[in-house]
Amino acid sequence: MSVTTKKKHVERELWEDFSFPEEHQSIVRVVRPRGNNLHQVTTADGEEFLASMTHKFRKHVWIKRGDYVVTEAIPEGNKVRAEIVRILLKDHIHYIMQNDKWPPAFTQRSEEEEEAVSDRLEDLKVREAGEAEIESDEGDLLMENPNRQRIYVEESDSSESSDESYDEDSQNEKD
Repeated sequence: MSVTTKKKHVERELWEDFSFPEEHQSIVRVVRPRGNNLHQVTTADGEEFLASMTHKFRKHVWIKRGDYVVTEAIPEGNKVRAEIVRILLKDHIHYIMQNDKWPPAFTQRSEEEEEAVSDRLEDLKVREAGEAEIESDEGDLLMENPNRQRIYVEESDSSESSDESYDEDSQNEKD
């Protein structure tokens, strides 16, 4: 099977498979990637462990922090205790929630998380208000590139002093 055909089948399975997790499978949330197709995940009970991504998903599908996946336990695993069997997209999550199969711990946010989110929103509002004032003063409509270092150039009277030294040198040459 060619790479393109394999990728097509994996994507079709990813988008069209709306089945529920089986009894030996569990829904977990990705906490952070650990490299080499390993991801640290947490269960609804709060238990954290490493899960490996199945070979069929590697280089075809990417997951990030906060995504939900279905894992299957690896009985002989010490550090890596599960294997990612399926990646859940928004449509899958809504389907599972509608049928009351979603773990309740993932639907409820802790009070600390809600406070952190509200603090971030307030900070963003303050920043946006400050940026709006700056933009209206400068008249600059383009957003500044955050990937570039800011270079501040101070204008000084060094240009005048260099002009004066140039004038003196040119007069000395004429004489």
